[in-house]
Amino acid sequence: MANVSVYNIEGKEVGSLELNDAIFAVEINEHLVHMAVVSQLANNRQGTQSAKTRAEVSGGGRKPWKQKGTGHARQGSTRSPQWTGGGVVFAPKPRDYSFKMNKKEKRIALLSALTSRALEKKIVVLDDIKFDEVKTKAFASVLNNLNLNKALVVLNDNDKNVILSARNIPTVKVSLTNTINVYDILKYDTLIVTKAAVATIEEVYA
Repeated sequence: MANVSVYNIEGKEVGSLELNDAIFAVEINEHLVHMAVVSQLANNRQGTQSAKTRAEVSGGGRKPWKQKGTGHARQGSTRSPQWTGGGVVFAPKPRDYSFKMNKKEKRIALLSALTSRALEKKIVVLDDIKFDEVKTKAFASVLNNLNLNKALVVLNDNDKNVILSARNIPTVKVSLTNTINVYDILKYDTLIVTKAAVATIEEVYA
């Protein structure tokens, strides 16, 4: 089992924690990790882009000039794609970009992402993080104490003071154990997890 240090919010080491190999030391499946990231980005797309084809652009019903004798190339409509104001060739239409992964694939992808962070020693475990009030400066000082900048913070409980304190820091995102995903784990440089959150993750996925 991997052994990681446990810190308090002042950045001082207060103990150590054994990480479960069934979660943080699995065989990394890069294909499923890639699929999970692409799936999440695709599922977030609105898919509302739309343009008109030549059949949908108004006007252009009359032939602009006769077929022969003008010296111009023959034209049938002023709404053909080569005309200004004409339709778009293969115009994009609203569509659903999303696709599904099964539960086993999602689980393997998530465990692979967690394992990669553990192997890179990019997991920081906090004994706990609590604030008496909503204060961005307080959360910024925690990051400063840990010498971190861009981080995903995983909490076990929906602590509004912590979540709201981190909201105005653009390089930080706070998630709960039931909302963590592969994309966020890989997007942020470091994974900050509370001891309670580690216990919950190991209980759910082991």
